[in-house]
Amino acid sequence: MPNSSSATASYSVQGMLREYLSTGRLTEVVYRDSAGQVCLVHDVIRDLFSRAGQDFLLLGRGIMLPFDHVITINGQVLSDSAD
Repeated sequence: MPNSSSATASYSVQGMLREYLSTGRLTEVVYRDSAGQVCLVHDVIRDLFSRAGQDFLLLGRGIMLPFDHVITINGQVLSDSAD
């Protein structure tokens, strides 16, 4: 059964993220922090994992982002959180 929640990454997005993870390329990530502010960082994706039905990105500088807080990666819109 497909999961329509923005808390989890689609298979195509997971594939793209795993490519960034495996290559260690510097990536532009735009996300909303816990206060709702839009943040932009250039970093590597260190890990992609799921806990309690929610996907997370771990960036090289140690920032752990719930997937539903990520707005874009390298300009590609990933979630509806940009509204």
